[in-house]
Amino acid sequence: MADQTSQLEVLREVMDRLRSPGGCPWDAEQTNESLLKYLLEESYEFIEAVEENDRVAMREELGDVLLQVFFHARMAQEHPTDPFNVEDVAQVVAEKLVRRHPHVFGDTKVSGSAEVLENWEAQKAAEKGRSSATEGIPLGQPALALATKLIYRAEKYGHQIAIEHPINISKTTTQAELGKLLLGIIDQAHDLGLDPESALRAATKGLIADIHAYESKSGLAD
Repeated sequence: MADQTSQLEVLREVMDRLRSPGGCPWDAEQTNESLLKYLLEESYEFIEAVEENDRVAMREELGDVLLQVFFHARMAQEHPTDPFNVEDVAQVVAEKLVRRHPHVFGDTKVSGSAEVLENWEAQKAAEKGRSSATEGIPLGQPALALATKLIYRAEKYGHQIAIEHPINISKTTTQAELGKLLLGIIDQAHDLGLDPESALRAATKGLIADIHAYESKSGLAD
C-alpha cells in the first residue's frame, strides 16, 4: 500500500528536523524578525511568476512562500508564554473564512461579489472593534499600496475626503494608459531629484490626518 502521508505533514517534519537540536545551525539561529525580508522576497518572486504566467516558477515560488509560513509557525512553537503551531494557524484562518462567508456557510443572501466584499469589510471591522478607517492598515507597506488601501477604506467607511486631482483620468482610461501616466510622473520626478516613494508616503500621512479629522468632526471615532 502506497504511503498516504500528506506532503504538508512531510514539510512540517522536515522543518521540525531543521529547527531541532542536531539540525541546521542557520535555521536554528533565525527569528521571526530575521526572516521577514525573506517573506517579502518570496512573495515578490511569486508575483513575478504569476505576471509571467510561468507555471513551473509559480509552483516553486508558492512553495517558498509556504515554507515561510511553516518556518514562522515552527519558531512560534518555542515561545515561552504564548506558543502556537501551524495547525493553530490553519484553524484560525479556516474559522475566519467560514465566519466571513455567511452566504456560503449560512443563510445570508448576497446580490454579487461587491456585496460580499462590503459584508467582509463590515464584519472585519466589527470583529476587530475598529472605529477608524485607518485601523489595521500596515503603514510600512510601499506608499502606492498604502495610498490605494487608505482611499479604499475611506470610501468603504463612507468618508467624504477631498483629494486633489491634478491629472484627470476617465472611465475609459486603461491599465496600460494609467501605467504610462504614472511612469511619466516618476520620470519627471527623477529628473527633478524628487523621490516619488517619499513624496507619496508624505501625502498618505496627510490623508491619514484628514481621515482622522473627518472622523473626529463626525463623531465616528472614539
